[in-house]
Amino acid sequence: MQRPWMFKGGLLLVLGLLFFTASKINFNEDISKLIPATDKNKTVQQVLDHVNFSDKLIVQISKKAHGTTDDLVALASQFLDSLYPYQKEYVENVQGQIPDDEILETLDFVYGNLPLFLTEEEYKTIDRKLAKDSIDAIVAKNYAVLVSPTGLIAKKTIVRDPLGISVSAAQKLKKIGVQENFILRDGFLMSADKAHVLLFITPKFNTSNTKKNEDFVQILTTLQEQLGVAKINKASIQYYGGVLIAVANAKQIKRDIQFTVGISLSTLLLFLVFFYKRVTIPIVLLLPTLFGGLLGLAVLQLLREDISAISLGVGAILLGVTLDYSLHILTHIRNHGNTPAMFKALTKPILMSSITTAFAFLCLLLVDSEALTDLGIFAAVSVLGASIGALVIIPQLYRPRESAKTTHTLLDRIAQRSFHTHRGLIIALIAALVVSVFTFQNVGFDKDLSQLNYMPAALKNTERSLDSLTNVSSKSLYVVAYGNNLQDALEQYERTFLKLEQLQGQGLLVGYNTVATLGISFKSQQAAIARWEDFWIKDKKDTLINRLVSSGKELGMKPKAFLKFQEQLYRSFDPIQISEFEALNAIPISEFVNETENMATATAVIKIKDENRSAIETALAAEENTVLLDRQAINEALLATLKDDFNKLIYYCSGAVALLLLVFYRDVKTTLVTLLPILLTWWLTLGVMGMLGLQFNVLNIIVSSFVFGLGVDYCIFMTNGLMDGKATRLPTYKTAILLSVLTTLLGMGALIFAEHPALYSISVVSMIGITSAVLISFTIQPILYRLLIFKGNLKNEAS
Repeated sequence: MQRPWMFKGGLLLVLGLLFFTASKINFNEDISKLIPATDKNKTVQQVLDHVNFSDKLIVQISKKAHGTTDDLVALASQFLDSLYPYQKEYVENVQGQIPDDEILETLDFVYGNLPLFLTEEEYKTIDRKLAKDSIDAIVAKNYAVLVSPTGLIAKKTIVRDPLGISVSAAQKLKKIGVQENFILRDGFLMSADKAHVLLFITPKFNTSNTKKNEDFVQILTTLQEQLGVAKINKASIQYYGGVLIAVANAKQIKRDIQFTVGISLSTLLLFLVFFYKRVTIPIVLLLPTLFGGLLGLAVLQLLREDISAISLGVGAILLGVTLDYSLHILTHIRNHGNTPAMFKALTKPILMSSITTAFAFLCLLLVDSEALTDLGIFAAVSVLGASIGALVIIPQLYRPRESAKTTHTLLDRIAQRSFHTHRGLIIALIAALVVSVFTFQNVGFDKDLSQLNYMPAALKNTERSLDSLTNVSSKSLYVVAYGNNLQDALEQYERTFLKLEQLQGQGLLVGYNTVATLGISFKSQQAAIARWEDFWIKDKKDTLINRLVSSGKELGMKPKAFLKFQEQLYRSFDPIQISEFEALNAIPISEFVNETENMATATAVIKIKDENRSAIETALAAEENTVLLDRQAINEALLATLKDDFNKLIYYCSGAVALLLLVFYRDVKTTLVTLLPILLTWWLTLGVMGMLGLQFNVLNIIVSSFVFGLGVDYCIFMTNGLMDGKATRLPTYKTAILLSVLTTLLGMGALIFAEHPALYSISVVSMIGITSAVLISFTIQPILYRLLIFKGNLKNEAS
């Protein structure tokens, strides 16, 4: 170009426009967008979207050998006081402490809505208290409390409720939040042996908000250190929860990437600069990839209101395939100069490779998954954009030095070797392919997401300690009743609760936590109020008040002492709204009940033993509009659907690649020479994974698409190199492929040293796949070419 500044200015303008368009994209972080939608899971997924699964952070405050219960309570109080300044920004609520004012508030609420909290057993108890001798004993006991230095709560309760009906009714709330083997002591939830206090923090941000959660965990760690010093040898603080695990994972990933990828990329950049003899080569290499990525984002912005952030993250990994085009052009220019003949020979395989790979990615549109559809569009457009960008941009910016053209590096010398004539290598590959027939079946799909988590030793120790107290690691299931509106959901919820009580009586449940005991549907409230009115007929109320006044007069109490209770007996009660329950901190109603425009849900948490699961599922299956949710099992089932769809995609992609190769080459034999090595690469990858006992998971199965795309590229470039009429061209194609292998192994392969299991898994699968691809394309493919197309020695293969 005669005016290079015009090209560079135009390139910057185009990149700027693409960046401006791409920057308007709205992202959503809903992981369910990754799951294919089917008729079978749509109802479950809809319920999941409405249920409030709050991942609590558990604070365990434990007494040490020389500590006392007072030390335990003091440290718990100091912790809450120290946490208070940060609660507005980081904490939704804290459970495990019930201050005196909240106890009084709860008793006031129960007293004001007394009929809603009474059971038939409690009515029988009240009936027994109405006898004259019983009333005399109750009044005498109450009088003794009133004249003693007892607390305010007890005195206030006696004055307005001499029979203690509201105190008895409030026991119902113990089924909500307070577990078996725990007591309330000094306002805290304490283990029965008085050695541990548990607090439950609901963070304001979910586990995906890494930055905010990292800040919050740092605050908690600082408090742990400061308060631990203050209470040394008396009490200690430990934490456990999903937020801590998520932050630990994020930090470990960051450390692994800094340690492995940082070193490998530095080495790679130095190698590329040395190989091409140009300091600016990394910029030239990455510009087409940048152009393709921005073009993919811009197209998505025009097609979608928002896109899945998950798909973009996966797409960033897949974009590694776009570096191939730049590497091929740079290597050919380095070895043969920037000539029209060179570009005529190179343009076809680059466009073939990009179009074929793009079509393979577009097969993702056949999966009914929003995130994977976004990924397919993004990856396809990016690959096409990067190939065209490489053909247009690199010739304008790269001029090889003469010394680079005459240099024969180790990579060049390796590329000139005839791997297809190496008998030992061929025998080893054939043996591996034969063994793969028996080992590929060993490769399954690991649906357990917990296997991809990194758990520090401190968290594992806390988990074991908590498990001895609360069975934190035991199986918890969610029983969810749903309906079109809140009342429908609550009525079904209460019917399902009767079934839970029955299962509990049969010994099938370890325990349950529910607000169904409150009878919060309008139908239940109306029935409870009607029962109250039937019980308190006028004669019974008059008789009770007269007996109270008579017994009190003998002790010197004035008749008006029972005026508040008399007003309570004669007042009218009405059903209350769910929002009035939500106003009480002691009753975490919002954790159990949720309502939106289209659906309402009410949830109970049950703890079970695995051997009882089948019987529980059978019993609850008869309940209408009720689902039993196991979060781990649901994730596993949905991920199994994803695995099945990826199996189908392999066939779709193979078909699309075969069809396009046939269109481009217009020859069945040439198509077979290119396609068979691709299929053998996939076969060998599965076989080696089976030999090593490796499994696919939700991350590496997606990254395997990256391996498939690179395998397609290598085979297309090898076929075109074999068909090229010039003897010097094939080694150049092979050099570019080796550069691609090297960049991939340095980038992805370096993660083999990562401690995080997810990164390690991605690295191993990538290394096996890429190594299989290059070995087969360098050995098996030339042999197939000689057998099917060129009958004789390959004249364009260097000896």
